[in-house]
Amino acid sequence: MADPNLSSFLWSVADLLRGDYKQSEYGKVILPFTVLRRLDCVLEATRPAVLKEKEIREKAGLNPEPFLLRQSGQLFYNVYPKGLTELMGDSANIGVYLRAYLDAFSANVRDIFESFEFIAQIDKLEKTGLLYLITEKFKNIDLHPEGVSNAQMGAVFEELIRKFAELSNETAGEHFTPREVIRLMVNLLFIKDDEALTKPGVVRSLYDPTAGTGGMLSVAEEHLAEINPRARLVMYGQELNPESYAICKADMLIKGQDISNIVFGNTLSADGLHGKHFDYMLSNPPFGVEWKKIEKEIRKEAEQQGFNGRFGPGLPRVSDGSLLFLMHLISKMRPAVDGGSRFGIVLNGSPLFTGGAGSGESEIRRYVLENDLVEAIIGLPTDMFYNTGISTYVWIVSNRKPAARKGKVQLIDASSFWQKMRKSLGSKRKELSSEHIEDITRLFGNFNEVTRDGVPISRIFQNEAFGYRTITIERPERDAKGKIVLGTKGKTKGQPIPDSTLRDTENVPLSEEVETYFKREVLPHAADAWIDHDKTKVGYEIPFNRHFYVFQPPRPLSEIDAELKGVTDRILAMIGGLTK
Repeated sequence: MADPNLSSFLWSVADLLRGDYKQSEYGKVILPFTVLRRLDCVLEATRPAVLKEKEIREKAGLNPEPFLLRQSGQLFYNVYPKGLTELMGDSANIGVYLRAYLDAFSANVRDIFESFEFIAQIDKLEKTGLLYLITEKFKNIDLHPEGVSNAQMGAVFEELIRKFAELSNETAGEHFTPREVIRLMVNLLFIKDDEALTKPGVVRSLYDPTAGTGGMLSVAEEHLAEINPRARLVMYGQELNPESYAICKADMLIKGQDISNIVFGNTLSADGLHGKHFDYMLSNPPFGVEWKKIEKEIRKEAEQQGFNGRFGPGLPRVSDGSLLFLMHLISKMRPAVDGGSRFGIVLNGSPLFTGGAGSGESEIRRYVLENDLVEAIIGLPTDMFYNTGISTYVWIVSNRKPAARKGKVQLIDASSFWQKMRKSLGSKRKELSSEHIEDITRLFGNFNEVTRDGVPISRIFQNEAFGYRTITIERPERDAKGKIVLGTKGKTKGQPIPDSTLRDTENVPLSEEVETYFKREVLPHAADAWIDHDKTKVGYEIPFNRHFYVFQPPRPLSEIDAELKGVTDRILAMIGGLTK
């Protein structure tokens, strides 16, 4: 959770902005100033040594950068002779000093503030006479990592972004994922690899194609550090929102990560890490967002590259791009011969069942199931996310399944695993406790079917259980006398002509012979029917809720009658009392 005092302090800056800034614009000032103060606190202790080193190396005619990085003890530096606190000595020239201070950062930090468009905000604050007041407010708060950990800082950023998104009617869920959901996903990702991850000097890569402020990457790093402090997680990500990208990059910078691995742009239309493959991946792409703006690029890749590109299996409808992210992640998996990959992705219910046989969605499901990539799907409670109350599902996908899981998919219904939050945050009213996370992790790790109090919680299916054939049932056209009309030309000569108004389709499970199904389910009701095998299509769907449905028999009629009689008698008694 974010430190409430720190969040309140940072939010109080909005009081100074009120009137000169719209509510929706508060974040454009508060977020970059928070990042600036954080970096300023980190570099404060090493500033004298960095300045001295710069002077020595420049006198020697050497490029000072590698020496400055070593002296700063970070992957960035600043060569301005004053820190933020010392800039406050001349209120009339605070704008000049602040711009010079920003310009004195190493190039990787300057890129962060360019993404914030921070200079434009400094110009505006200067014109409104607020620049000195705002800068003074921030210089009075200590954001050094010794006082505010990276995890706390990340939570504060997320809290601020959520508030700004609410004020500007943006979709907060596009920016970040609840921390407890990330912890669950990280647990599921690493659970089978604890032994490998505890080896000394182990290095693993983690990628988030919708990185937001870096929450998923940060929680994964914290988890790995708990398992093995000597392990190293190299983090990669891409983010579309400029402010979120800037915060993510700043966070990774302070953590000692190579921030050239965090790239800006649309992951689907312009993959910034093309050709790279990763050990682990996590993603919470936006739910149900259309991809019409990038449709041209996506279709071009699908048509020209097929299975050599990312979208060979098929394309979903333009109204929901969730499955595009699933295919993108599959393309980023390390080949199984090189150790393989595992990833977790949060999706809404639509990718489970939308689209009939032969549709883009069905073909994508067919690809992942026939290639034995889905380990498990976990149904989460409703009201878990900040911007939507809908049901959500965590897919765990891997090309290195353990032997016991090969050819199988585990479904876990965790929709009842929740506790009510003390205070709602947007649409988020429920949360997973540590006990819930441990329970779900155990269910996944044990890989058994589990029923509690007569209700199934964990179920295991063969991959083929989700497949079916859609067969087309034809019936003959008949003339006015009821006689079957026969074809007179070509292939249909002498054959019954199908009546399109009587045409129907049936879905036959892959586990059953089509003819057996046809004889049992169709012929008893339509003896003149036949199957047009040329129109048969294979489809896949995962009817998650159906597999956990428990039939509740209706109450006995006598009980219902007695209850109705009791209600009727009370109404008659009340009416009788009114007429006396």
